[in-house]
Amino acid sequence: QVQLVESGGGTVQAGESLRLSCAASGSIFEIDYMAWYRQTPGKQRELLASRRSSGATSYAASVRGRFIISGDSAENTVTLQMNNLGPEDSGVYYCNARVRPPNKSFEVYWGRGTQVTVSS
Repeated sequence: QVQLVESGGGTVQAGESLRLSCAASGSIFEIDYMAWYRQTPGKQRELLASRRSSGATSYAASVRGRFIISGDSAENTVTLQMNNLGPEDSGVYYCNARVRPPNKSFEVYWGRGTQVTVSS
């Protein structure tokens, strides 16, 4: 089994920064990518940023230039540095990863989520 555990959520004022972390553990043979999603009430879960095991990154237009995704492929961790936060960034942030357990095919896993609240 594979577990993704997020940490670092909380409440901040508009314009401030927050850093989220996610660690993958368990039966891991290979990780294709790790990513961050955001869920807000009444909306679909939105892909914000992703990082492939090669180090290549991509961002949604809504966060490009403000958020930075980084990670350590050897440690199976990913971090999301969020700068210049606004109330529209409030939501539950989920860590996501495509993982291949030993002797199995790739599967997608989700963390339980961490709440981010930005007050104006």
